[in-house]
Amino acid sequence: MRAAVVTSPDRPPAPAEFPEPETRPGQEPLHLVGAGLHHVVRGLAAGRHYESTNAYPLVPGVDAVARAADGRLVYTGFPRAPWGTMAERLVTPFALDVPDGADPLAVAAGMNPAMSGWMVLTARRAEVGRLGTVLVLGATGMSGSLAVRAALALGADRVLAAGRDRTALERLAALDVVPVPLGEGGDLARAVAQEPPTLVLDFVWGPVAEAAFAALAQVRPADGAPETAYAQIGSLAGETAAVPASLLRSRRIRVTGSGIGSVSREALLAEAPAILDRFADGTFDVPYTAYPLSEVGAAWAHRGRDRVVVVPDSAVAG
Repeated sequence: MRAAVVTSPDRPPAPAEFPEPETRPGQEPLHLVGAGLHHVVRGLAAGRHYESTNAYPLVPGVDAVARAADGRLVYTGFPRAPWGTMAERLVTPFALDVPDGADPLAVAAGMNPAMSGWMVLTARRAEVGRLGTVLVLGATGMSGSLAVRAALALGADRVLAAGRDRTALERLAALDVVPVPLGEGGDLARAVAQEPPTLVLDFVWGPVAEAAFAALAQVRPADGAPETAYAQIGSLAGETAAVPASLLRSRRIRVTGSGIGSVSREALLAEAPAILDRFADGTFDVPYTAYPLSEVGAAWAHRGRDRVVVVPDSAVAG
């Protein structure tokens, strides 16, 4: 079958023939409709992600929308290495129906980034009963902007959206959130002081996290204030961040990570249908550019705010 194939960590994938995926009892091949090119896909292919196998050749891709033998459109993922989802045919351990009204390529582009924030938000709500005030760091990226929308949909009292892209912040402000420009004076500290968050979703880490820690440390928690939950989700601004000792001693705060390895597959699959419904009802709107498998190199080189989806050549033929 035709697939995108990575032969070494320092080379982008190229279209090539690759063996058909192995099937197990109860599994049948699915036919690719679209596979998203997410940050995690790049990291795994390049051997930079903590879940990388560093075994080549491999087919990249962690999830996809595919068509089942009975014609159903399904969301699927978790193929067994060395197979990935950027191939004509997939064999995977699950298949969830894509609801009517959802753009299948938007689902392929957006389910992975949407899950990252959604899982933290729903876990927090289940734990304490309500979300309170949510601060999203990196809100102008795709994962962050979807987390802002998810927080609103899940009943947050208030959402602080912190990011660097002014145009994207203006769009988020229209959703009745508090826009917080990053990298300019004390905007973050002022926003945190005025509306102290009870939940922080951090998609960037590095110096942005350190600024958030400093801002939180300056706010004296009210008597009986709930524990502050800080979720480390992404590291686009840096892999390390210093946590002030005074912050840990001055309040009830819990810093945890959320990602592959810390969130079970069972938990992800339990929430996936609800996330899919948000694509159908318009809560999640993900702009994307589609590339055929034969142009996967161009897909890999794509730069822009829209997401990339790899589709079979037959989808663009003619």
